[in-house]
Amino acid sequence: MKIIFFGSSHFALPALEGLIKNKHKILYVVTQPDRKKGRHLHLGVTDVKALARAAKLKVFQPENVNTAKSIELLKSLNADLFVIVAYGQILSPEVLGIPKVFPLNIHASLLPKYRGAAPINWALIKGEKSSGVTIIKVTEKVDAGPVILQKEISILDSDDAISLEAKLRDLGADLLLQAIPLIKSRDYKLKEQDEKRVTFALKLKKSDGLIDWNKPAQQILNLIRGVVPWPGAFTHYNRKLLKIYKAKVSNWPAARLSGYSAGQVLNVAKDGIAVNTGKDILLVQALQIEGKRRMSAEEFISGYKIFRGDQFT
Repeated sequence: MKIIFFGSSHFALPALEGLIKNKHKILYVVTQPDRKKGRHLHLGVTDVKALARAAKLKVFQPENVNTAKSIELLKSLNADLFVIVAYGQILSPEVLGIPKVFPLNIHASLLPKYRGAAPINWALIKGEKSSGVTIIKVTEKVDAGPVILQKEISILDSDDAISLEAKLRDLGADLLLQAIPLIKSRDYKLKEQDEKRVTFALKLKKSDGLIDWNKPAQQILNLIRGVVPWPGAFTHYNRKLLKIYKAKVSNWPAARLSGYSAGQVLNVAKDGIAVNTGKDILLVQALQIEGKRRMSAEEFISGYKIFRGDQFT
C-alpha cells in the first residue's frame, strides 16, 4: 500500500521506523515546519523529519496542511493510506478524503476514554490502572472515528508520563504493523465508539501542575507522575517555586498529625520530606527549588534550612 505519513513528535518515531524497516512504500512524510528552539534560537527540525531525512524519504512541511497548495500535492501522490501519529495539525474534511482507502490514527488511550491532546498525562493524573493504544479510522470529529484495533496495558505504580509514553509509542507501532495487512486484505471490522463512555484529555496548561495540598496524598502523587516533564508538579516554599519530581505516599503514623495543616512539613530526613495533605502523608524524594538543579531530598536538606512546621503553599 502507498502511504503518506503525518507526524512530528518523538511519539511518532517508532511507527515511522516500523514502516521503514518493514519496507512499506512511504510516498512522503508530512511534518511540522522547522522552528527556532533554545536560548540561541537555532532552527530545529522535528524528530520525524530527522528520521525521514536519514531514511532518504521525501519531506513536506506546510504551515497549514489544509491550504489549496497542500491539497493539490497530496492528491497528486495517489496514496492508499494516510498514517497520522502526533502530527500537530487538524486535517480538514477535504484532506481526510484524499486517500483511496482512508486515513488512520494511532491514539495513546483506550478510546473512547481520553480523547484529546494529552491522554497519557490525564490517565495518570486521574489514577487509571490501565491504558493502551487505539488505531482508528480518522473522521471529522477529533478522536471519534471507528476503532480498527485496540490493545490494553497495565499502568505500573512506578510509571510516570515519560515511561508510559515510551511503552505506548512502541505498542502503537506494533499495532500499526498489525493493522496495515488487515486493511490491505480488507480483513478488518470498524467498531463505532460508545459516545456514552467518552472522556476528554485536554492539552496541559502550566497551571495544571499546581499542587493542592488539601487533596489526598495519592491524588497529589498521581499529579506528580502525570505532569512530567512539563509543566511539572509545583508548589511554593519561602516565596520560591518548588517543583516536585518524585514522591510516595508515606505510612507516617496518623497520631502525629494533630495540629498540622495541609502542606505543612511534618518531618525532614534523608529519605524524604514528609508533608501533610488532605489525607495521608506525601514523602517528597526529589525536588527542585527555583533557580537551582534537581536534587534528592538528602541533597536538598543539606543545602537549605527546612524544618518541621514549614509550609508549602
